[in-house]
Amino acid sequence: MDTTRAPIRSRGAAHPILAHNVNEKGQLQMMRIAIPNKGRLSEEALSLFEKAGLRAQFRADRALVARLGDHFQAIFVRAQDIPEFVADGAAEFGITGLDLVEENNRPEVEELLDLGFGRCRLVVAARDENPAQHPSDLPDGSRVATSFPGLAKRYFASLDTAIQVVPVSGAAEIAPHLGVADVIVDLTSTGSTLRVNGLRELGTILDSSARLIGNSAALAEGAGSQTATELTSALESVLRAQKKRYLMTNVPKARLDEVRQVLPGISGPTIVDVLDQGTWVAAHAVVDEDRLYETIAALKELGAEGILVTRIERLLP
Repeated sequence: MDTTRAPIRSRGAAHPILAHNVNEKGQLQMMRIAIPNKGRLSEEALSLFEKAGLRAQFRADRALVARLGDHFQAIFVRAQDIPEFVADGAAEFGITGLDLVEENNRPEVEELLDLGFGRCRLVVAARDENPAQHPSDLPDGSRVATSFPGLAKRYFASLDTAIQVVPVSGAAEIAPHLGVADVIVDLTSTGSTLRVNGLRELGTILDSSARLIGNSAALAEGAGSQTATELTSALESVLRAQKKRYLMTNVPKARLDEVRQVLPGISGPTIVDVLDQGTWVAAHAVVDEDRLYETIAALKELGAEGILVTRIERLLP
């Protein structure tokens, strides 16, 4: 099925709402980033920005805005409102779930980066006794309780199934048990909440995670385009580093060829001479976190000593 957004319009002149954010040279000044005002997405987003060197600076504990370095201003709003804020030009960037971006379906919004956190799935679920095994088994006229009416309608339309949407703002799991809906379309991470409430999944509509989005017109060219590239690169460097570690060790020079096979690094390990009689060298390399155990064991087999592993804050290719 196809739940993609309508085609993003061509990049062109800046959105009129953003005019106050442009100086006399046509350069965009401090850009705004809409961030969820509470919950895990908010915490993860602020942590990511801080690691990228953009620590939030609040004027008060409950401030709705904060500075992010010298070039950005964070505005804190409901996660579900962020796609609309970005589309309308109230913010040039935003961080929110892909599920909310797709539900709003605004062509002015451009997806810039998958941030990896906040992972969940939008699924179709029914009571255990429902005979349907897949959403396509549901008959026309089925009642679907959901807070994602747009995605639900587009999904079932792709199955040539006419549905009746029952709007809910939360706790959709109870709807089938009350007889107000036949199935639900709702978010789940593990499926445990569905099972506890006597529901089972029939199919997945969308795999979602937090995304960095932007206003396509505001980021079309010039300063806006450059800022989008720089911000995306900064955040991506943090994400890239999260699953990597920097390893340093002394290895026998005579076994250097074998060490290179164990420590390929990004473009091969960095080899530094050790001030001894020339029998040892220091090898430095970036390694995958999930390969550390095997890598260290292989290095020790080759006679490596003084192995040191550290975290990496940022990693640019």
